[in-house]
Amino acid sequence: MKVAIQNNAKVLALFAVACTAVVSLVNLLTKDSIARQEQQQLLATLHQVIAPERINNDLYQDCQFIKDVEFLGSNKSQTAYIARMDHMPVAVAITSVAPDGYNGNIQLLVAINVDGTLSGVRVLKHKETPGLGDKIETRKGEWVYNFDDKYIIDDKDSRWAVKKDGGMFDQFTGATITPRAVVKAVKNTMIYFNQHQKDIITNTTSCRGQHD
Repeated sequence: MKVAIQNNAKVLALFAVACTAVVSLVNLLTKDSIARQEQQQLLATLHQVIAPERINNDLYQDCQFIKDVEFLGSNKSQTAYIARMDHMPVAVAITSVAPDGYNGNIQLLVAINVDGTLSGVRVLKHKETPGLGDKIETRKGEWVYNFDDKYIIDDKDSRWAVKKDGGMFDQFTGATITPRAVVKAVKNTMIYFNQHQKDIITNTTSCRGQHD
């Protein structure tokens, strides 16, 4: 009986090792494919906020990793993609985080023209409530397009708030926290850009295959 139990334990152990090996192999084989798919998806989103006809450089070869907890909303590195036409910068797309969404972090892509106006904003990832907070997505509503061409007068621009707080952006019925968080994060990203524009544009490298 004891021998049988030991044999069963060995079989189970070998099975566990085999399963772990298979999972590791699958992860290894699919890692590059997943990375390429994510890269293609991000590039498509970049082209939504910065029209392709405005640029002729490789955004993944002309970018920079940046970090600022206060203005970019995370202690993790974010990415700034520099869009150029004939080597001249036209806009910068920055990933940032709204840390105070209703259900946690809201990951954003904020594209800012070199003149300080917004080229566009998109939500990359979120966990907001379906039917309420998820209206920040373009496939659920047009709210995010309200950022197009907007700018900040200064760091204390009071217009950058939802209307319930005296600002210029609509809130959602039954969901004020989500749009409030996004408006704040976009404003903070613009403040960061205005403070660091020269460094962002000049200190670039290749981010291909390295973005978060």
